[in-house]
Amino acid sequence: MSSELEKFSLEELTLELKRLGTLEDRMSYSKDVEAIKSAFYRLLAKQKADAGAAGEAVSDKFTLLEEEFKAVYGDFKREKAEFNKEQEQQRLENLHKKTALIQELKDLVDNLNDVQAAFPALRDIQARWREIGQVPASDYRNVNDTYQYLVERFYDMVQINHDLRDLDFKKNLEAKEELCAQAEQLAQSEDVLSAFNTLQRLHEQWKEIGPVAKEYRDSIWERFKAATSQINKAYQAHFEEIKAGFAANLKAKEALCVEVEEIAGKQDIEDAAQWNALSKQIEQIQQKWKTIGFASRKDNQKIYDRFRAACDCFYARKRDYFLNVKGVMDQNILKKEAIIAQAEQLKTSTDWKKTTDQFIALQKQWKEIGAVPRKKSEQLWKRFRAACDEFFANRDANAKPENDFHGNLKAKKALIAEIEAYVPKEGESREAAQAEFLRRYREIGFVPFKEKDNIAKAFKEAMQQAFPPVLGRNELIRKYNALQQEIVTYENNIGFFSNSKNSEPLIAQMRERIAKAKEELVKIEEQIRSEQ
Repeated sequence: MSSELEKFSLEELTLELKRLGTLEDRMSYSKDVEAIKSAFYRLLAKQKADAGAAGEAVSDKFTLLEEEFKAVYGDFKREKAEFNKEQEQQRLENLHKKTALIQELKDLVDNLNDVQAAFPALRDIQARWREIGQVPASDYRNVNDTYQYLVERFYDMVQINHDLRDLDFKKNLEAKEELCAQAEQLAQSEDVLSAFNTLQRLHEQWKEIGPVAKEYRDSIWERFKAATSQINKAYQAHFEEIKAGFAANLKAKEALCVEVEEIAGKQDIEDAAQWNALSKQIEQIQQKWKTIGFASRKDNQKIYDRFRAACDCFYARKRDYFLNVKGVMDQNILKKEAIIAQAEQLKTSTDWKKTTDQFIALQKQWKEIGAVPRKKSEQLWKRFRAACDEFFANRDANAKPENDFHGNLKAKKALIAEIEAYVPKEGESREAAQAEFLRRYREIGFVPFKEKDNIAKAFKEAMQQAFPPVLGRNELIRKYNALQQEIVTYENNIGFFSNSKNSEPLIAQMRERIAKAKEELVKIEEQIRSEQ
């Protein structure tokens, strides 16, 4: 190219430099760029000298041409410097990749056990090595020499391994013969479980031992397999004995379940002494249960659940009974006597409105107090009721026209009849109608004391019938699923007690609950369909 450049003018040399700068592979034209630079400055120097010899002043044209050339050349040099920097970074990355492959090759050579598997691994390493580009020049020789050394060492090790393989085959055969001898000895052992467990370890060891020569592989395995079969047969026979034991244990536990279910179903328990005596019987049965071994895995949890359910039923009934023991009842007596004292103090009051509210509060407190002994219950109630009746009788007798209790009772009964006959009109808001009935009921004053509870109950029932709660579809589905689960639970409970002679009351109770739940299911299903 140098000879051709001698024919170019300064302008043409600048244009040629610009042209090279537009090429996609322009970085590979560095030598051409330097040749253009040399040609440009030789020609520039010549033309300046010629002008001087002719007595001409150096033209500004030369200065402008040189500045333009320097600018184009400077751009190329800067791009070349950045390109070289990127190339050096890539060479460093290639060095890291090749260093990693060298380590991988070294590991392959150092662990050359399976020659058949090693050759594909070597070929893979070689292919990846070829795909990696250049490394820094300072590292090139060392990296390539190390790689070639390891490849040569690999092929040396392959030859050595062929010699070692035969030695390994011999050692593996000796090790497997020893395992066969141990297995044959275990086959004669009377400790079947220990022999079976030890055999599993021998099988693990067998898997860890490498192959033997091809001509011995079938025979050595058949020997080991024969001893294995003998041990497994003995273990199977032992397992059959265990299954028979499981069946006997199940039968014994079923008998204990029947005993507990009969006790849990007794209906003629009258006092604490009987409860305690039955508790001792249950405890004795539980101790006996503990002496019986397991049933099969399939039956063990089921029979335990049945036994536990019967025990829980007994203790639940006992707990309900002893909730009414003397200590708790004595406290309830004191609480009720305190309320009676307040009622007797208030019964002569003529502050009708305030005292009415106080009596209503006392009645609420009375209901919240737990049970008391039967002998005391009626006596206490009569005293409290007498105080209440005395006050309310006086209040009703002294009622002012605006407090017409009997008139209020009559008005509330009429309102209840109106609610019972209520049929919503087209376009009418059920919520608004419900709120209006409630407002009218509350605006009616007090009724005679003896009628208070009855009229409140009648109003509540009428409102529930006229305005039943409306559940959303999702709530209805949740309630439906919950009822289904309850039915399953009740049916399982019947299963637990079905073999007991004295569990008829418990079973009858469960069946009654199931029937009610199924009736409710039908109603909910109709509601769900109506929302579709």
